[in-house]
Amino acid sequence: MTQTALIADIGGTNTRLALAQGPELDASSIKRFRNADHANFEAVVSAYLPQVGAPVISGACVAAAGPVVDGVAELTNIDWTLDIPTIARAAGCAEVALLNDLQAPGHAVGRIAPEGLLPVITTATPLSPEATRLVVNVGTGFNAVPVHSTATGRFVPPSESGHVNLPIRTEADLRLSHYVDDSHGFPAVEEVLSGRGLENVYRWHCAETGAAPELRGSEIIAAAEAGQSPQAVAAVQTFLRFLGTVSGNLALEHLPFGGVYLVGGVAVGLAGLLNGGAFAEGFRDKGRFGGFMEDFPVTLVRDDHAPLIGCASHLHERRTG
Repeated sequence: MTQTALIADIGGTNTRLALAQGPELDASSIKRFRNADHANFEAVVSAYLPQVGAPVISGACVAAAGPVVDGVAELTNIDWTLDIPTIARAAGCAEVALLNDLQAPGHAVGRIAPEGLLPVITTATPLSPEATRLVVNVGTGFNAVPVHSTATGRFVPPSESGHVNLPIRTEADLRLSHYVDDSHGFPAVEEVLSGRGLENVYRWHCAETGAAPELRGSEIIAAAEAGQSPQAVAAVQTFLRFLGTVSGNLALEHLPFGGVYLVGGVAVGLAGLLNGGAFAEGFRDKGRFGGFMEDFPVTLVRDDHAPLIGCASHLHERRTG
């Protein structure tokens, strides 16, 4: 008899809970809870389980928005303590796994339905299911992780790739780097490639042209798509070029012949502009290795359930591996 697992994706504002049977996520069981309405994770689970028939839980896997060190998640925007004993107590089971919110989609790639994927850069080279993959998250923050298939199962190591230095290619890049450095104290990749990063790039273009920065967040993308603001258009093109450059750098470090996967709300928001050329140009701008970059396909993950799918898959693999 297939056992029922509790799956959770804890973000800074909301927590999503779901049930899974083996590796299969029950999409009809997904429910969202505002973190501010609950004292802790245990309170969220207590509110959730009666709504789905109070099943007996045999295992649990949680993805948390923050680094996980020695079985403890440091949540970035919530004053909750999340560790293995807490999850076990909340779910009422002994078998528990804790991932950060980027490791979870790493466990999902290769297991997402085709309709949840959008090709960005295609390649004629056949993909190997055992080849390394690379997941690049562009959302509230920026991060990237390689996904390795091993004899003992899938391995997705933790990472803090968003806090490395911004790569500089042109004089304009250097001016942007100085602008970010002056504003935030360090020119990190995340200060350009994230939700707030897009706003930083837009404000820099406004400062360069003497325009008033009137747009925020998704307004910048909408204005760029409509061609209503030269600064928004320039900001999005700069953003996409940097995203291509950084993703390409990471691809050369990890050699993801299994593909590069873009995830996160900002990446999905840019879906209509990713194929415009700036991303691909930045990705392939590697000098004599430009041709080599054509071996790495890039795909946008549009399935919002990816972290939950990854948690279900990871827990099932631990049980059967």
